[in-house]
Amino acid sequence: MIFRTIAGLLLLVGFVVSARAQTLGINTPHVHTERCASVGVEQQLRLRNPARAFQMEALEQKIRQFQQGFSARQAADDKTIYRIPVVVHVVHNNSSNFVGGANNPNISDEQIQSQIRVLNEDYRRQAGTNGFNTSLIGADTGIEFYLAQTDPQGQQSNGIVRKYYDKKAKFDPYTYDDLKLISDISYWPSDRYLNIWVTNLEGLTIGYGQLPLAADTLKALPDTADEKIDGVVISYTIFGATNCTPSYKLYCQGRTTTHEVGHWLGLFHTWGFSDCGDDYIYDTPPTLNGNTSTGCGPIFSECIPGKRTKNLVENYMDYSPDVCMNMFTIGQRSRMRAVLAVSPRRRQLIVNANGPLGESEQLTILMLPNPAQIEATAEIRFKGAKALTVELLDLSGKLVRTQNLSTTVSTRVSVSVSGLPKGMYIVRAIAGSEKAATRLLVN
Repeated sequence: MIFRTIAGLLLLVGFVVSARAQTLGINTPHVHTERCASVGVEQQLRLRNPARAFQMEALEQKIRQFQQGFSARQAADDKTIYRIPVVVHVVHNNSSNFVGGANNPNISDEQIQSQIRVLNEDYRRQAGTNGFNTSLIGADTGIEFYLAQTDPQGQQSNGIVRKYYDKKAKFDPYTYDDLKLISDISYWPSDRYLNIWVTNLEGLTIGYGQLPLAADTLKALPDTADEKIDGVVISYTIFGATNCTPSYKLYCQGRTTTHEVGHWLGLFHTWGFSDCGDDYIYDTPPTLNGNTSTGCGPIFSECIPGKRTKNLVENYMDYSPDVCMNMFTIGQRSRMRAVLAVSPRRRQLIVNANGPLGESEQLTILMLPNPAQIEATAEIRFKGAKALTVELLDLSGKLVRTQNLSTTVSTRVSVSVSGLPKGMYIVRAIAGSEKAATRLLVN
């Protein structure tokens, strides 16, 4: 694809955000929901802060430098799992504060939890789920998400904040004042949490995600501008694996959030910001524009004169219906992980969330959250470095699941309880010659 600077590219295309009808391919175009407003949001931010262009270009330079420092084999061998704490702010105008049910922006805990599950299926390329693929360029990104277990004050939390707001029924993502208003209603520090706001959006838009920045190396500006609105905003109608209503049947499996979090992690659409634009990913084919059809059939582009290429309609950064999507590429994995390393705010979040655990004189194990529904995290502390085994047992002592780690220091281990019968379980840690156990309620 033709290389352009981010700043020049955005000026060139004039921030065109409405998806265009397909000019090649076999799928039938339709009048569709405007899936993503991220480029329009970027326009609003740049109108207020022209330095964003320099900060975004600085990020591109840092990403290239970071990736050049790793060979392909080193990148493939990097098995680090980055776990990102999520806070979901449900902003609604339901005066009864009733939770859940049809056409209710005050969505249920179950709907929220289903979205976290879908994110992990998609970003981890989990076998046996809709997020799995067998493509040679498909990748497990090594990035996981979990509902925050403590709030900014250190108090225990389920990662869900509900805010009643009756002065506005819908929010317009193309208006900066609305972007700021949503975060004024509810916000946790964006260098410690991924903020996801779920609310009612104006028009046809169903989501957007804010792109990351680097410090402005030309003017030495810090990465602090717009930090309060940094995150993802999703329409309540398509958040999570919802009931597929006729109005949103194409987008009811949670992939809009997967797409918008991709923007938050530094990915662009597969066509960049313009027809046949650059997404800075080496293994995505040149793409004319987004799939705005109702199907998953082949679509072709002629971005290179005389050469017809097949679009990756299955890629999460296209506009395809949810049922089509099941892929991040190896190149997209590399870029997202680079962003977590070089974008100051993203890097600080990872440090805060994944920092090392301190030692303890005796083996201890703490489960968070407890009770759990989909997964829990075992915080395991001990002295020194030891081989570690984590076991999940039912109350009869039957081994349900087990994980073995080679020599490690105190660490966090994800324990999946998805699909297990409700009830009490035992989580047991074995570190060297020490054993410790605690109870975990699955509900």
